[in-house]
Amino acid sequence: MTQLGNILRVEADLTRLAAVRQFVREQARLLSASDEATDDIVTAVDELVTNSIIHGYRGRAGYVEVEVEASAGSMIVRLRDQAPKFDPTIVPDPDVTLPLEGRPKGGLGIYLSRLSTDGLTYRRTADGNELTLSKQLTTGKGG
Repeated sequence: MTQLGNILRVEADLTRLAAVRQFVREQARLLSASDEATDDIVTAVDELVTNSIIHGYRGRAGYVEVEVEASAGSMIVRLRDQAPKFDPTIVPDPDVTLPLEGRPKGGLGIYLSRLSTDGLTYRRTADGNELTLSKQLTTGKGG
């Protein structure tokens, strides 16, 4: 695990998720984000990094990089990995009106990430995948 300012790079291992969450919380505090905005962005990052590790790397070695910055009153988080190409922005929302027993297992991480952020974009880079999440620093509620 390495941290350089507003960038954290961790091994693609679920045991690193706590460090990712802590890093995003610390960066949000430095940007004076509200408690609600912080909770939302941490939830989204946790879900998306988990997906990268489980479904992208599938047990293979690799890394996930998390970069946090502020822009125009929003917190911007960029998630980068070198897993196979995957664009979560084209995944359809699950049918949350179905009873629990009628829903497929899993599949809510991307949906929760969309609900928790103000924007989610994807691009394929020469090095891999890059997701950009945005969340207003203040939501009108919380601290």
